Amino acid sequence: MGPPDSHADLLERALFAHYATVRADGAPQVNPMWFAWDPERGVIRMTHTKRRHNYRNVQREPRVALSITDPEDPYRYIQVRGVVESIEDDPTGSFHEALQRRYRGTVGPVPDRENRVILTIRPTAFKTG
Repeated sequence: MGPPDSHADLLERALFAHYATVRADGAPQVNPMWFAWDPERGVIRMTHTKRRHNYRNVQREPRVALSITDPEDPYRYIQVRGVVESIEDDPTGSFHEALQRRYRGTVGPVPDRENRVILTIRPTAFKTG
């Protein structure tokens, strides 16, 4: 499943995704996150650490949502609903470094690399505005 062509650029650009998970008490939790869209596989990848609440949230409830807004037109957005289909250890922090290049243009230290994981999200629905 791919995004509508009219909004695919929002996944391709280095924008922040507002990433929503479900807490243990059923309440939503949202955080701004870096991400990478893999159009060939049709998945979104993010980096996280094993020490944060969002990591524990997706282990218990893998359904997530992301909202990405166009900074030039805040009324234009894409919402992605999906499922975290895999969590891979990334003890070298190599994917975090790739996202640093994407978002900052440079690579710096990854002090929490031993706790890093890569979340792969399989979209189940796209909504646009």
